[in-house]
Amino acid sequence: MKLKAPLPLRDGVAPSYLWLQEAQGKWSNMLDFLCARFPGVDEATWRLRMAGGEVMNQHGLALAPQTPYRRGDCIFYYRDLQGREAVIPFEEVILHQDEHLLVVDKPHFVPVIPTGRFLQESLLVRLKKKTGLGDLTPIHRLDRETAGVIIFSHNPASRGAYQSMFQQRTMDKTYEALAGMLEGRDFPFVYRSRLVDADKFFLMREEAGEPNSETHIDLIERQGEQALYRLNPVSGRKHQLRVHMAALGIPILNDSFYPHTVPVGAADNYDAPLKLLARSIAFTDPLSGDVRYFESHRTL
Repeated sequence: MKLKAPLPLRDGVAPSYLWLQEAQGKWSNMLDFLCARFPGVDEATWRLRMAGGEVMNQHGLALAPQTPYRRGDCIFYYRDLQGREAVIPFEEVILHQDEHLLVVDKPHFVPVIPTGRFLQESLLVRLKKKTGLGDLTPIHRLDRETAGVIIFSHNPASRGAYQSMFQQRTMDKTYEALAGMLEGRDFPFVYRSRLVDADKFFLMREEAGEPNSETHIDLIERQGEQALYRLNPVSGRKHQLRVHMAALGIPILNDSFYPHTVPVGAADNYDAPLKLLARSIAFTDPLSGDVRYFESHRTL
């Protein structure tokens, strides 16, 4: 059963939540727990939030600093980067909106959902503020580094039908990538491999065994020593296209993860975006039966 958040949207941001799972009695009160659980937020800030009724449990009861820690409770609170969030100077474009879906052309560098050092600059929060659609939810993934077409649901009643379409892979997703020229291959061809989590939690790697990922690769045009490729993922593994291209010896231009992780500074290099674009998505609408096609207006 999904809990209804007792706190409203604030500046386009839904409250975060956390289930209390540690042993009863380990923490004398909620203030001690919150300070230990979120060391980046000082005690004075938590006291201020609690005094303002901005920390609640699943029953809508405001929590005070001395409120006992209760294992099994769910607490709701607002994330706040306290002025530490950098503005991303690229704008998303809405391609389509109807009573069920919002289709967006995402720029590079913008994360789809709040994560790490991004909150207001996440695509989800930007769109909630721009459209006023409080029930907005992405129904598939797109890396922060990747630009292009992404689809959101804003109607809870029909969301499951569209989510299952992606889960069952009954849609056609086409990407474009700029990389080195792959010699000695006839195009198009199919690349398959087994992808598993790497040692670093955010990366993937290939290993021997039954393939669980498949990408169809075609050459669009040669551009000197580089080439523009059309990539159609049949499976939907995390970082699949990036790993497959690197494994072929032609990593996507400006990829800081594959084949090797490149140390980056605190700020993004906006002059060197990952040359990967979610060009289009096509599918048969599970509700109307119509064929739908959405295409990015961006170029690499």
